[in-house]
Amino acid sequence: MNIKITSDSTCDLSAEILELYNISLLPLHIEKGGNMFQDGVDIYPEDIFYHVSNGGAICTTSAVNPLEYKSFFEQFVNKYDAVIHINIGSGFSSCYQNACIAAQEFGNIFVVDSMNLSAGQGHVVVEAAIKAAEGYPADRIMEELAYIIPKIRASFLLDRLDYMVKGGRCSAVMALGANLLKLKPCIEVENGKMRVGKKYRGTLKKCLMQYIDDKLENANKIASQRVFITHTAISPEIADAVKAAVGRKAIFEKIYETNAGCTVSCHCGQNTLGVLFIEK
Repeated sequence: MNIKITSDSTCDLSAEILELYNISLLPLHIEKGGNMFQDGVDIYPEDIFYHVSNGGAICTTSAVNPLEYKSFFEQFVNKYDAVIHINIGSGFSSCYQNACIAAQEFGNIFVVDSMNLSAGQGHVVVEAAIKAAEGYPADRIMEELAYIIPKIRASFLLDRLDYMVKGGRCSAVMALGANLLKLKPCIEVENGKMRVGKKYRGTLKKCLMQYIDDKLENANKIASQRVFITHTAISPEIADAVKAAVGRKAIFEKIYETNAGCTVSCHCGQNTLGVLFIEK
């Protein structure tokens, strides 16, 4: 079968991966300074960071609506036997529900709730693309995705909490205490929801090394095909140190370093980094 894989821009995959697997993205909307933009089209993380650092209000995201999904799907329905669209988790956005509404207009659109975000969602997209390239039929790909989605482990270490405070996801008192104690919280995706995990103390680099040790402690339980190191505007020196540490802790066939898009950037700010993988 000739199957097209599509996703929301929130999957945070690199241009090289998108091109390799012929994956098409539909951008979420980003509101900045009273104006609406499209993620990765006319707004990028550096625009968000510049805006906030110069006193601007925190930027916000909004879902793609059903009419936009319908228009997007119409590009592919007559060119492919089937289209499989992987959404940002339904616990984070109404994108999944809106895509399902649009898909009802067609007979060959399959919509997947990734129950994840960023490169956690990206794992689902890549798995779908690999199976499509191997000739799997759409129903078999959907079965494979349902199997791996609960096995994806996605988390991020935050260097700063001011974006969370401005976005209403963290109290100013909590942020002040974390800053005074030099605490850096780990945000984890669990059952399609975000929760605060372990809090690390020290410099960003020190905390990241401890975070990697914790997340990759049971390397024998981790699938070896790939790991994503996804971050927002972190220094090359720290990114290289993280890649080296990940390579020492576990044997991965591919270590992908990707930049987080506007969605993660809006909520977490600079120097956020996550290591995202799949368990066996």
